[in-house]
Amino acid sequence: GCILDGKLYPFGEIARTDNCFRCSCSQEAMRCCSLFHTPTGYDKENCKVIFNKKSCDYDVVQKSDPSKECFVYSRV
Repeated sequence: GCILDGKLYPFGEIARTDNCFRCSCSQEAMRCCSLFHTPTGYDKENCKVIFNKKSCDYDVVQKSDPSKECFVYSRV
């Protein structure tokens, strides 16, 4: 298998690792890509970015009230 962040994964396709990556494990290499997109366009003055490990994505919320989401107009 392959080891990523101290955890052993079996050969083949890994749909989702503990750290929110999709990977392919072979005897030659382990190739991974992220399942999340980083917010770049939002109100940086009034909002903050929090990583949501359950959904494997970033939430953008109001600094004054984190229970309220902010509008995000671009992600990378």
